[in-house]
Amino acid sequence: MMRQYELVDRVKRYNPNADEELLDRAYVYAMKAHGTQKRASGDLFFAHPLEVAAILTDMRLDDATIVAAVLHDTVEDTSATIEEITNLFGAEIARLVDGLTKLKKLDFVSKKATQGENFRKLLLAVAADVRVLLVKLADRLHNMRTLDHMRSDKRVRIAEETVEIYAPLAGRMGMQEIREELEELAFRHIKPEAHALISAKLAAFVDRSNALIAEIEEELGARFAERGILASVKGRAKRPYSVWRKMERKSVSFEQLSDIFGFRVIVPSLEDCYRVLGVIHTTWAMVPGRYKDYISTPKQNDYRSIHTTVVGPGHQRVELQIRTETMDRVAEYGVAAHAIYKDGRTISAKEMTDSSAYQWLRRTVESLAESANPEEFLEHTKLELFHDQVFCFSPKGLLIALPRGATPIDFAYAVHTDVGNSAVGCKINGRNAPLLTELQNGDEVEIVRSNGQVPPAAWESLVVTGKARAAIRRATRAAVRRQYAGLGRQILDRAFERSGRPFSDDKLKAALGRLARSSVEDVLASVGRGEMFSGDVVRAVYPDLETAEKRPTPEGAKGPGWFDLKRGENLKFKLPNAEESNAIPIAGLGSDLAVRFAPEGGAVPGDRIVGIMSPGEGVTIYPIQSPALAAFDNEPERWLDVRWDLEDKRKRRFPARISLQSINEPGTLAQITTVIAEHDGNIDAVKMDRPNSDFTDMTVDLTVWDLKHLNAIISELRQKPVVSAVERIVA
Repeated sequence: MMRQYELVDRVKRYNPNADEELLDRAYVYAMKAHGTQKRASGDLFFAHPLEVAAILTDMRLDDATIVAAVLHDTVEDTSATIEEITNLFGAEIARLVDGLTKLKKLDFVSKKATQGENFRKLLLAVAADVRVLLVKLADRLHNMRTLDHMRSDKRVRIAEETVEIYAPLAGRMGMQEIREELEELAFRHIKPEAHALISAKLAAFVDRSNALIAEIEEELGARFAERGILASVKGRAKRPYSVWRKMERKSVSFEQLSDIFGFRVIVPSLEDCYRVLGVIHTTWAMVPGRYKDYISTPKQNDYRSIHTTVVGPGHQRVELQIRTETMDRVAEYGVAAHAIYKDGRTISAKEMTDSSAYQWLRRTVESLAESANPEEFLEHTKLELFHDQVFCFSPKGLLIALPRGATPIDFAYAVHTDVGNSAVGCKINGRNAPLLTELQNGDEVEIVRSNGQVPPAAWESLVVTGKARAAIRRATRAAVRRQYAGLGRQILDRAFERSGRPFSDDKLKAALGRLARSSVEDVLASVGRGEMFSGDVVRAVYPDLETAEKRPTPEGAKGPGWFDLKRGENLKFKLPNAEESNAIPIAGLGSDLAVRFAPEGGAVPGDRIVGIMSPGEGVTIYPIQSPALAAFDNEPERWLDVRWDLEDKRKRRFPARISLQSINEPGTLAQITTVIAEHDGNIDAVKMDRPNSDFTDMTVDLTVWDLKHLNAIISELRQKPVVSAVERIVA
C-alpha cells in the first residue's frame, strides 16, 4: 500500500507547489474512515483509493482531483457525510466526491427504458465537472486490474459493463490509453479462451518480428536524420482485444492480418509532421485508401495525428502515426491532457473547457434542458458516444442498444422473442424499409407483425446478435418439427385407413408407452421423418391387428385403403404453409430433411421426379421412369410427390449417367471428354470395359444443369464417328 509521503512525492514530481498539508489531511481522514475494511482480495480497502489517486498523478492532475480520488469512497462506504467533507476540505472537493457518490449508484447494466434516465444522470454528473469523470474512469481501471478476486459471474458482469459503458466513454473523451487497457482487461474475463489464444499468437509473432521491427525503426530514423528532422520512432504490436475485434469485423484469421504492429513517429512541431509524411511517401509506396489527416480535421474527441500505411522495408506493410508530443499526450489522456502542469502551475478545471470532448459534454447538458424526456435527450445527443453500438427507439420510446451492423430483425428480437418470430416488415423513422436495413444511431423502429409468420432459416446468418440467432434457430426447428408432424399425420391417416381401423389422437396417446415416445407430436414427427414406420404405429394402437397387412394380387385386386400406384403416378402428402404447390421442393427446403439423388443415374431438372422416404436417411429423388421404384410399390407411405424449385435462381449441377459404345482407336476418349467439356458438362467418373478388340463400353457419371443440357451433350456425342451408340442410364 502506498505510504503518505509517497503520494505527496508523486504529486510534487509534476507540481512543486502542491498543497502538501491538504494531501496529508485527506490521506489520514480516508485511512481512519475506512479503518479495517477489506477488499475481496483480502487487502485493506484503503489501498484502492490510493491506487486510484496514483493513476491520476500519472495524468498530472490538480490537488483537488487527487484529494477527491483519495476520498471518493468515504461517503458511500463509511459513516462520512458530504457535510463533513465540505467542512474539512472545502466545497470544491465535496462537490467532486458527491458527484462520484451519485455515479456509483447508477445501474448501467439495465437495457430497459430506465437506461435513458441513467445515462442522463451520468452525463449530468460529469458535465458539472469533468474531473468527476476522470476519477470515475481511474476508479474503474483499478477495479478491472484487481477483478480476478471477484466471483466469476460478477467478473463477467463488471467486464461487460466496462466494455459497453466505461471504455467507449473514455474513448469519447479522447482517453485512448485508458480505453485500450479497459477493453483489454474486460476481454480477458469475457472471452478468456480467445484472449489466451490471441495473446499467445501475438507473443510468438512479436518474438519472430523483433528483428524486423528494429530494422524498420532504424531505417525510418535514418531517413529522417538525412533530411534533418528530429523524430522519435517506436514500433509496437496491437493489443489482443484490438486484434480480436479486427478478426471479428473482417472475418479473417490471425495469420491473414497484415497490420499487427504499427509505428509512432513523434516530432517537435506541426510542420515536422508533414515533412515526415513527405519523406515516408517519397521513399515507400503508399497503400491506397489508408491515408487520413486528423491534424487538419481533428476528431471530435480532440485526437490529432496523421495516419498512413506504406509497403516498407522487406515488402512489409507498415502502419504509421505521425504527431507532435502534445498531440501524443492528448491521444493518450484526452481531456485529462489539458490539465498538464505548465509554468509552475496546474491548469484549472475551467481551463479544460478548451477540449472539444468537454465542449461536446457541455452541449449535451444544454440539450437536456430543451428535451421533454430522457429518450429525446438520448436521441439528440448521447447517441454519439458509442461508436461501436447503435441505440434505437421503439415508437413508445423504449431504448434498445445493439451492435454496429444490427438490423430491424435484431431490434425485434431485442424487444421480445415473440416480436422477432412474428416480424414481417418494419418502418424506420416512419417509412417502410427492408428488414435487412442496417440501423443507425437514433433510428425509431416499428416492427410490423403477423401471427402466422415463421422466421426464415436464412435470417440466422443475417443477424448480428446472439439472442436473435438462437431464437431463429429454435423457431425454425419448431417449424420443421410441425412440418414433419403434419406429414406424419397424413401418412398415418392413410395407414389406418388401409387397415380399416379408426385413427385419433386419443388412441395414439394411449399407445405412447409401446411406441417409446412422450407425446403425440413426437410420434407424428418420427413418422414424418421416416424414423418410425406407419405399420408399427397401427399395430401399437391395435395390438390385435394381423401382423401381415393384406396386399392386392398381382392382377390388381383392390381392398379397403389400397392405392393403385401405376407407373407415372405418385401419392401427394400436403404440407402446412405451402404457397404454390403441395409438393416438397427439392431446393430451398429450409429444414433438416436430408435430400439426395438416386445413386445409380441421378436425376436432373426436366425429369418428372418422385421422392422415397428412408428411415433416418431423408428423401431419395428418382426420375419417375426409374426401374428402382418397383422395389417400393408395396410401401405407398414412403412415396412423396416432389418438384424442382424453379424459383431458386442459384445455378447448380445435378447428377446423370450415360453409357457409350465407342470404336477402340487412339484419341477416342479424348474426343468424348472434349465434347462433354465444350458443352459445359463436368465429368465425375469414367468406367471402361473392352468386350473385344474393336469396341469399348464406357459408363460416364457427369453433372449437368438440366435435361436440355444433358440431351444436347448426348446428341453431340452421337455425331462423333468414334461413337457407335450413346444412351442415358436411369437405374
